[in-house]
Amino acid sequence: MSLPFTPVTSVPVDPVNARVHEEGWQSWSPSGAYALDDRPYRPTNDNWATVCYRPAVTVPEGAFQGEGLLALDPGDGSPVRLWAAPDPVREVPSIRLVLAGTVAEVSADGPVKEWTGADIQTVLGEWAASLGVRPPRPAPTVWCSWYEYFTEVTEDDIHENLRAMDTLDLPIDVVQIDDGYQKALGDWLTLSGRFRSRRGIADAIRARGRRAGIWTAPFLVDPASHLATEHPDWLVRDTAGGFAHAGRNWGHDLRVLDTTHPGAAAYLTDVFRTLRDEGYDYFKVDFLYAGALDGVRHAPVDALEAYRSGIELIREAIGADAYLLGCGAPLLPSVGLFDAMRVSPDTAPHRRPEAGDYSQPGQDPAEFTGVGRQWQHGRLWVNDPDCLMARPAVETRERWAAHVEATGGLMASSDRLLSLDQWGVATTRRLLGGDDR
Repeated sequence: MSLPFTPVTSVPVDPVNARVHEEGWQSWSPSGAYALDDRPYRPTNDNWATVCYRPAVTVPEGAFQGEGLLALDPGDGSPVRLWAAPDPVREVPSIRLVLAGTVAEVSADGPVKEWTGADIQTVLGEWAASLGVRPPRPAPTVWCSWYEYFTEVTEDDIHENLRAMDTLDLPIDVVQIDDGYQKALGDWLTLSGRFRSRRGIADAIRARGRRAGIWTAPFLVDPASHLATEHPDWLVRDTAGGFAHAGRNWGHDLRVLDTTHPGAAAYLTDVFRTLRDEGYDYFKVDFLYAGALDGVRHAPVDALEAYRSGIELIREAIGADAYLLGCGAPLLPSVGLFDAMRVSPDTAPHRRPEAGDYSQPGQDPAEFTGVGRQWQHGRLWVNDPDCLMARPAVETRERWAAHVEATGGLMASSDRLLSLDQWGVATTRRLLGGDDR
């Protein structure tokens, strides 16, 4: 049950020059700085509100709102003000700002602490540094199957690109198989008809001197999956006794795995131990928002505690030496759990997102939120700005490559490598850390 908003403070502002930074709930939620007369990005339909924003949280018209963090540059030369959750991994209050003439009225629905600094990115970075997170390990360079093949990727596609990496002399450490190898969400160890052997393809990757990576969405369950059919007791329920709703995607109304249930926890442990034993040591875990959805679980714990315990279970199963990349994750509750984190919506071969919703795939929203969250890089994790796409068919590929390069974060290519022209090969090689000959 949400708490009422109570006043925090009032701040005089210059309405023309002031800026407000909203921090969104999860990887895909729009985050960045706005002028006071801007209209912040909001969900354009109910499904995206669940899948990409903070579920069940709405913002009144004319208000700015951050989830656990809100920063204000008053624009009059006075210090930037930051309001932050005191214990962000366990409680993430919504923090709201409404302009009343030349005064910003700040309120919150939970406890907050205040920080001051020279500018928005600086004070956010200082707050992040105060959390005392261990500096992240350097990220490997990656090739990812998603943005060329999407869910239709085949084992033969992986082999073709493995050969092309050698032919083109690309400095790729990890070859990461994305969505499409599995039969259904939840049935992670059952292959789709497009793959012959998970262990076999991992062996082939490693035989070429590269590391094997793999994608999962560990907290999502397809209602048509074997898991959902055979183990409905492993799924989070709503208060009416039905299944908790994780939004609609892949053509299904998705369900949520209850990792507090001993059977579900044992299953998820087995999935990740199996993948690790087969030779995978780079794990992209996606759509993690689902693990933090409210619902009735086997154990009487709140949603954020259930989420963190689920990620800790995965980390224990894959081992401390494996590399763990989060995506679609509630950000503040994820602090201290990941090596790298997606800090923006998905990119795309096109610039503009569907329906103008800045949580949806597109280069414009990925750049907006990626820039707004640059303060997290090296302090909370390695930022993942999403993949480089350098093939000729990609709209404004030069601008997108410049954004990815400027972040200094995780560098991943996601093209059919043989489709690259001379510029694409040179740019991919340079961003991945090689020369551009």
